[in-house]
Amino acid sequence: MLLRSAGACVVMLLPATLGIAPVRAQDVPGIEICTVEKTMERRTSCLQSNVDFLQKTIGKLTLDHQQKIDAANRQIDALKTTVVGLQKTLSDAQAAQAKTAEDLKKKQDAVPPAKDK
Repeated sequence: MLLRSAGACVVMLLPATLGIAPVRAQDVPGIEICTVEKTMERRTSCLQSNVDFLQKTIGKLTLDHQQKIDAANRQIDALKTTVVGLQKTLSDAQAAQAKTAEDLKKKQDAVPPAKDK
């Protein structure tokens, strides 16, 4: 019931608000078809508007892509640092393993063989 009366209010108020404020066209930037213009001045203005729009778009895209490239380069540097750390850890582990194997071999060589009776 409450929903129905709220919907009725919206339906009644919508035409009233549209009648009060005149609808204005907005100039949405974008590529325009300039061949429909009859005079050379209007055609030139249209073409210049297209050029300006394209230059702004290229500028925005260049900035966006440069930010993405910079972020990727930072990530690559961080990954390089991680790889260097992992390589060091691996070499330390391999050295420790080699030392342990060498110590074990020395202990085995130091123990005299058991005599058979």
